[in-house]
Amino acid sequence: MKKFSFLLLGLLALSCSPRYYKKSKNPKKITQRSTQSKHTQKNTSKVEKNHKNDDEEEYLVATSAVEVTPAVIRQYIETYKDISMVEMQRYKIPASITLAQAILESGSGQGRLARYGNNHFGIKCHLGWEGKTISHDDDEKGECFRRYKHPNESFEDHSIFIANRSRYAFLFELAPDDYKGWAYGLKKAGYATDPKYPQKLISLIHKYQLHQYDEQVLGIKKDKKQSPNSKAKYYIVKSGDTLYKISREQNVSIERIVQLNNLTNNNIQAGQQLRLE
Repeated sequence: MKKFSFLLLGLLALSCSPRYYKKSKNPKKITQRSTQSKHTQKNTSKVEKNHKNDDEEEYLVATSAVEVTPAVIRQYIETYKDISMVEMQRYKIPASITLAQAILESGSGQGRLARYGNNHFGIKCHLGWEGKTISHDDDEKGECFRRYKHPNESFEDHSIFIANRSRYAFLFELAPDDYKGWAYGLKKAGYATDPKYPQKLISLIHKYQLHQYDEQVLGIKKDKKQSPNSKAKYYIVKSGDTLYKISREQNVSIERIVQLNNLTNNNIQAGQQLRLE
């Protein structure tokens, strides 16, 4: 009987030994895989962190609160420098100031108001506004902001907003290229509550050489005095305008207008800027 018991115990031990071996092997494999995965994740995070530091060099806070790269800012300047110069010719506001404000307020066009409302200056509805509106959280939740069909309408409305308010009147007594005076004057007149608003505008003007557009406008004005019959370089489309009407009034062929503005059809809209030469 004792021999039978020992024999039975021996068989049980042999049958259990492979299972025990498998269990002791698996934890090593799992531990090794887990360590390797953790190491790979750490390296990936480091690469992503370095890449982020390379790209995100500008943080623009106003109604936008977005981060953009210098490349995005330069592209924005290239897109809107012409309308800024046109507005300087019409309303005497330095193009450099207009551009710097637009860059800051709209986050170079990346902010919500600019993308969904074509509002590049964060102008609120105010009393008497009868145009379209867009809600946006600013000083308070769900505030009313102006909405435009085209970004150029926002640039013109910005000019009118400043030109028609008495608290900004003293700014138009400054030299036309005194962007520093304008930057500090806007803050003094209550355009922005940010205490560093003037420095931010001036920093953008210096970094991206926006004052060159003031100089270009002043040069254009001198040329116009010498040859008063010279045609306008740019034209802002008005309600009811057609390419034929603009072509006849500005003495430029339709084909030339289409070519200069890369138009794919004859459809134009109010507020659109057209290059004429």
